[in-house]
Amino acid sequence: MCLTELLPGRERIASFDVDLQKGFTPLCPDELPVPEGDRIEGELNALARHAALRVGSKDAHPANASWVADDNHPPLSPIEGDNMDLRWPVRAVPGTRGFELLDGLPHPSRYDFFVWKGVEPDMHPYNACFHDFARRLSTGLVEFLRAHGIEAVIVGGLATDYCVKSNVLELRRAGFRVIVNEAAERGVALDTTRAAPDECRAPAPNSSPLPRPCQP
Repeated sequence: MCLTELLPGRERIASFDVDLQKGFTPLCPDELPVPEGDRIEGELNALARHAALRVGSKDAHPANASWVADDNHPPLSPIEGDNMDLRWPVRAVPGTRGFELLDGLPHPSRYDFFVWKGVEPDMHPYNACFHDFARRLSTGLVEFLRAHGIEAVIVGGLATDYCVKSNVLELRRAGFRVIVNEAAERGVALDTTRAAPDECRAPAPNSSPLPRPCQP
């Protein structure tokens, strides 16, 4: 079955490029180099041709973030906090190469909607729908998609097992139909990447139906 058979009309579709930054690829080996993370921008550009709107996100982290790993606290070790859970390498710091989108993708100003996330040193959101873990501080992404009558979102990006998975779950929770093209994503670790599809297919908790579009 081809992709277009699974989707509503193009005017009801958005594509979503999740954190396609050089800091998540082998182009920046000292940050968080997801294997083959620099080889999927072509797939994302192809997905965007199926959509009326293209949205995107970037991590925008301070170098002195509270969750930064060190010699005593390795990456992926737990950390306490209301809006952070794991330690990570320094990455995606504004003004550095790792903050940049991959070559071949549009400039952020060319997207229809764009989210910069994780700006605060003690906040590390994985999805671009909310700035906080409690889902109180909306980024406006869900509202933007609803206002434009979007019903389905095609998602790709980095990394499968964290930010992509989190965005899929939040968009499903919001009532959107979400399709992930495996050719347009890559994961951090093999075990969590393999588990991500099953987690994404689980029933969406507390999902809220999309409002019907206004009639002229």
